[in-house]
Amino acid sequence: MVAGSNLLLGLSGGVDSMVLLDVLTHLAPSLRFSLRALHVNHGISPNAGRWAEFCATVCRSVGVPFAVEAVDIAPYRALGLEGAARQARYEALARQSADFIVIAQHRDDQVETVLLQLARGGGVRGLAGMPASRAVTGSRAILLRPLLSVSRTEIEAYARDRGLEWVEDESNANLALRRNFLRARALPMLESVFPALRAAIARSAANVSEAAELLDIMADEDLATVARDDAIDVNALRALGEARSRNVLRRWCELRNAPWPGSARLLEILRQAAQAGTAARVAVNCRGWTFRRFRGMLYLDRDAAFRSVPINEDWHGDPAVPLLELGGILRFKPETGHGLSVARLHSRNVSLRERRGGERIQLDSRRPHRTLKNLFQESATPPWLRHRTPLIYCGDELVCVPGLGEDCAWRTLVGEPGLIVSWEPFR
Repeated sequence: MVAGSNLLLGLSGGVDSMVLLDVLTHLAPSLRFSLRALHVNHGISPNAGRWAEFCATVCRSVGVPFAVEAVDIAPYRALGLEGAARQARYEALARQSADFIVIAQHRDDQVETVLLQLARGGGVRGLAGMPASRAVTGSRAILLRPLLSVSRTEIEAYARDRGLEWVEDESNANLALRRNFLRARALPMLESVFPALRAAIARSAANVSEAAELLDIMADEDLATVARDDAIDVNALRALGEARSRNVLRRWCELRNAPWPGSARLLEILRQAAQAGTAARVAVNCRGWTFRRFRGMLYLDRDAAFRSVPINEDWHGDPAVPLLELGGILRFKPETGHGLSVARLHSRNVSLRERRGGERIQLDSRRPHRTLKNLFQESATPPWLRHRTPLIYCGDELVCVPGLGEDCAWRTLVGEPGLIVSWEPFR
C-alpha cells in the first residue's frame, strides 16, 4: 500500500468490522492513507436500520466519512440467502471509488468457507478458501482481508480490551444456515477431538492456495499455446490431455469473467468439442454463456446478453461509438492513405446500421459486388457474430464492414486523410 491510497472499509457493525475500523483509524496517520466506511443494508433484518445508525454514530465519533447503501438481493436469490447477500454486498462495494476495499473476514470465516467447499465437492480453487487479496471485478480496487490470519477469539479479546461496542446479528443464531451450523455445532464437536483444528485447516487452505497459483501458471502457459485470438484450437487443446485441458478452460473462463461451468459440464464441453467432426458446430450453454465449436476452434461467447436489434445511428465524427445493442465498440482511427476516404464521407450523412440480410459490397475493383454472406463465410467469421457486426453507410450505400474492409469506391487515395474502422466486441 502506498502513501495517499484511498481505503474503503466494509462496515457491518459486527465485532470483526468494528475492530478493523479501530485498527485502521489508528494506522491511517502513520501510514498516510485516507479511510472511509460503507455500510451495506441488505434489508433482511428488522434491525438493519438500527445497525446503520450505530455504524454512522461510531464513524462520526472517530472522524471517518461514512455512507449507507441499500441493496436488493432478489436478483441473486438463486444463490441462497447468504450467497445473495454476499453477492449484492460485493457489488455495492465494487461500485465505490477506492484503491483498496478492506473487509474484516478472519481465520474462522476462512475455516468455515473451506469446510463448506469441501461439503460441496469444491475443487482446488474452492478448497484454497478466500485469498488475502484479489482484484475486484468491475473496479480498479484491490480487495484486502487483513484479519484472515486472526482468530475470532483474538478479535473479541481486542474489542474488549479497547472497550469497543458492536452489534449482534440475530441471524447468527439460526442453525438452519449452514455456516452457523458449522460454527455452533460441527466445529466445537470436531475440536473436542482435534484441538488445533482451525489452525490446521487454515494452514491447509494456504497450502492449497499455493497449489492453485501453480495451476494458474501452468494454465496461462498452456493457454498461450492453444489460443488463437479469441478462440482455442480444439486439436491443440486435446493434445494437452484431459486434466490440463480442463485447467485451461477453467482459466479461460476466469479471464473472461465467465461463470465456472463445473467439472461435469467441462467434461461435456471437452467431449463434444473433441468428438465432433471438422465441420460440425457444437454449442454447450452454461449460465448465460455458450461454448461453441466452429471450424475446429472453440469459442466462449455471451451471446444471450446481446442480440441483433434494429439500429440506425448517425455518426458525427466520434473516434469511438459504443453500440450496446450489438455488444461492442466501433472505433474510427485516422490514418493517411488507408481506410475510408474522409473527404468522400463528408459528402453525405454517415450512419451505423445492423445487418439485415442481402447486403452487398465491392471490396476488390477487379471483382463484382459480393454478398456479405459469402464474404463472412470466406473470412471464417463465426455465424453467431455475423449479425452482431455493425455496418457503415454513407447515404444509402454500404461503404464499410469492419473486419472485411471498405468498398473500393470509398477508399482513400495515397496521401489523403483516411479512417480505419474496427469493431471490438465487449469482453
